[in-house]
Amino acid sequence: MNLKSLKLGLFTGVFALVALSANAQQKQAEHSNANVRMGQKALLDGDFKNAESYLTKALPEEGKDPDVLYMLGYSQFQNGDYKKSAETFGKVVALNPKNANALYFKAKANNTLAIQTNKVSAANKEQLLRVAIEDYSKAIAITPTDSKFYQNRAIANRDLGILIGTAGTPNYNKAMATDAYNNAIKDYEKVLSFDSSKKDIQTEVKKAKVYRDNLK
Repeated sequence: MNLKSLKLGLFTGVFALVALSANAQQKQAEHSNANVRMGQKALLDGDFKNAESYLTKALPEEGKDPDVLYMLGYSQFQNGDYKKSAETFGKVVALNPKNANALYFKAKANNTLAIQTNKVSAANKEQLLRVAIEDYSKAIAITPTDSKFYQNRAIANRDLGILIGTAGTPNYNKAMATDAYNNAIKDYEKVLSFDSSKKDIQTEVKKAKVYRDNLK
């Protein structure tokens, strides 16, 4: 995952969190769990380590509250606990399947795990990427006008193409890698349909085509 895509995700998280916090602040005075109140304050202060600590302590009592779980998952993501974050956002989605931002962060966490974790097998990396693509697709079905969902699904497909399109790897498959790159190109072009001036996306389209055409 490149720096620009990571910044895009964090930027998105800020807006999602602002919306969440506006709702949570209305509940704060009446919330009986001190750990939730402290966790929310730490989160809004950008103290993700303490936010994760407080919100974790609020469980399992608040384990059915999607707002609390969302704040916990976001804190875990910011702390680099991507596996925990994906699991927590999965719980948010189980409680609220229409939460597109939770699907987005679950996918982003799994995508990051797939490309940053050396201890994960190639087969498991492929599975993580396919789950991420599926979750981005669900987010798109909920909010089809959000370009960041298409852009990040493109990144996941590109990463999948790189993973299974490298000759000599255990799960090498040229045909599937070609499909992955084609899907990435399609999503990048969808992003350009929202804003055709995005030079970085134009570059990504060219790169994906080169990767696809150079498959062995």
